[in-house]
Amino acid sequence: MNFDLSEEHNMIRETVRAFAEREIKPVARELDEAENFSFGLTKRMGELGLFGMYLPEQYGGQGLDTLSYIIAVEELARVDGSQAATLAAHNSLGIGPLYVYGTEDQKKKYLPRLCSGEALWSFGLTEPNAGSDSRGSKTTAVLEGDEWVINGSKIFITNGASDISIGCTVQAVSENTDGKKQFTTIIVEKDTPGFKRVPMHGKMMWRASDTSELFFDNVRVPKDNLLGSIGQGSKIMLSTLDAGRLSIAAMGLGAAQGAYELALAYAKERKQFGQPISSFQAIAFKLADMAMKIELARNLLYKACWLKDLGRPYGKEAAMSKLYCSEIAREVADEAVQIHGGYGLMKEYDVERFYRDQRLLQIGEGTSEIQRLVISRLIGC
Repeated sequence: MNFDLSEEHNMIRETVRAFAEREIKPVARELDEAENFSFGLTKRMGELGLFGMYLPEQYGGQGLDTLSYIIAVEELARVDGSQAATLAAHNSLGIGPLYVYGTEDQKKKYLPRLCSGEALWSFGLTEPNAGSDSRGSKTTAVLEGDEWVINGSKIFITNGASDISIGCTVQAVSENTDGKKQFTTIIVEKDTPGFKRVPMHGKMMWRASDTSELFFDNVRVPKDNLLGSIGQGSKIMLSTLDAGRLSIAAMGLGAAQGAYELALAYAKERKQFGQPISSFQAIAFKLADMAMKIELARNLLYKACWLKDLGRPYGKEAAMSKLYCSEIAREVADEAVQIHGGYGLMKEYDVERFYRDQRLLQIGEGTSEIQRLVISRLIGC
């Protein structure tokens, strides 16, 4: 067993951390308050090679391993959940299905641009009545001649409505030759007639990321826009979520690390009864527990990445990582606010934003309850 990161992994961490501290941190609070998606920061992430990190160079990627990508997400989330969400959703849910299931023509058409930071892609799974029950989708796709005709809607779609979001991979219900329900994934580009994208505002968290509703009103796309094969949609979506769980786990880990560091720094500066509050056992023990939980979360997540990079089954570990890192982010952020006292409730202190941002992690890409269901099945229950 070797827990040392490679020189390349350490360089990625240092590079992304420096970028996050220098360019994201100074504007994170302002972007959050105004609910502004940053085209500039997104482009900069592309220039750093953070989009499509694990893709081969022939498609515009960096040819790196899963752990490299996860470290990048972790380091962004350590500073700002919104920018980490843009990166994580685009890489895992946007680029992922196109790369794994796309034809060579589809890959060449979309991936180089999606790796540049100049364009984003979304993942159309969740619907008003289809969340944890992904097979409850009502959006339909009917094959008429050489075209798919799509009707329905999607909700809570990250990277779905910004000006640089150029398309979406949509799960829809299609009928097979026996008239039975099946699921198919279809590529829909942004300017297709009948395709409407509506930004969602008023969010508690990730306020500087792009979240949208998508509407399909007799949207017609070429037959060749099929991703994978007819009836393979559910498999494509669920396998994509397996990989996506690693990035959400990384967001939880990064959020916990950032909140912990804020709490530790504050505890060393804040004085009560003539001494820093970090010297009091009640506070010191909180910080010790936070550090321990973060270490455990990191080890579990990195092991899941290691399994994936070796081509071994990693679904159980991915679900465990997503569950544990999300729960640890909640616990650490809560204690970080407690250590800050009343100041932790004020927007001028970044820990308040961390407390809000972590809340989605127990819901998005499979709730904590669904992760427990997945794990229980994988251990033979």
